[in-house]
Amino acid sequence: MFQGCGTALITPFAPDGSLDEFTLRRLVSRQVDDGIHFLVPGGTTGESPTLTRGEHLRLVEITLEESARRLPVVAGCGGYNTASIVSLAADLHALGVQGLLSVTPYYNKPTPEGLYRHYDAIAAATDLPIVVYNVPGRTCCNIRPDLLCRLAGIANIVAVKEASGDIGQMARVCQCIPQGFSVLSGDDSVTLPLMALGGSGVISVVSNEVPGAMAKLCDLALAGDFAGARAVHRRYLPLMDVNFCETSPGPVKVAMEMMGLLDEARYRLPMTRPSPASCTRVGDVLEALGVLQKAPVAARG
Repeated sequence: MFQGCGTALITPFAPDGSLDEFTLRRLVSRQVDDGIHFLVPGGTTGESPTLTRGEHLRLVEITLEESARRLPVVAGCGGYNTASIVSLAADLHALGVQGLLSVTPYYNKPTPEGLYRHYDAIAAATDLPIVVYNVPGRTCCNIRPDLLCRLAGIANIVAVKEASGDIGQMARVCQCIPQGFSVLSGDDSVTLPLMALGGSGVISVVSNEVPGAMAKLCDLALAGDFAGARAVHRRYLPLMDVNFCETSPGPVKVAMEMMGLLDEARYRLPMTRPSPASCTRVGDVLEALGVLQKAPVAARG
């Protein structure tokens, strides 16, 4: 159901720490204008664990309003408290989103049976399409191919954002999932190889910076033009990599500041601004790509 490039939107904050609604609207509009395929507000790239329920819903509401429903909005809806996620899913459904992205429960390391029941409970509470998000490097919880295939038997679990970092696991997932089930990369740098294996696209961090380029990469790969897709991949691989020189979304927000897309990269604790050395690395990559709009600022007083 979901294919191409979806942007895991960052959340802009105002100087007082509140949600910067004006900048959010501008960022969403840019995404739509540059041809992105779908939007993912309120995910972990959007620092969702630091948002209140009201802020989370407002973030999604603004995304829906500014995109004018011209493309699907897949809202972040994940965490370790199943009952809370079921409740959030109902609120997001009421707003009119087209799908949910639900990261695996983190920290508590549920068994495969616990994971199955967690997602089954969410799916039973809504008829919205659900994208399972597997990112064991952050959650210490891996959805293995056999469990994913079992989850795919639930009618409205329709896709996986696969960020295990294990290309062999990705290959096995693409081989075992039913027809029509979407396998989306959770790592920008492996989007192309995953799509060559049969994947459907990516939920992307780098498309916050270069939405048009990532949409083009996915369009080319979906059309079978892997030579063209490789050219895009090779150009933007340094940016994909530098976005993770420190914990995301630290570097991507600094990059957007340097590109003039944010007036300042602001975070909520425990996230902080990347080190001066990392900011310099980000600026060097942007300069090499020709997208640096203002002088890099390594640190602020």
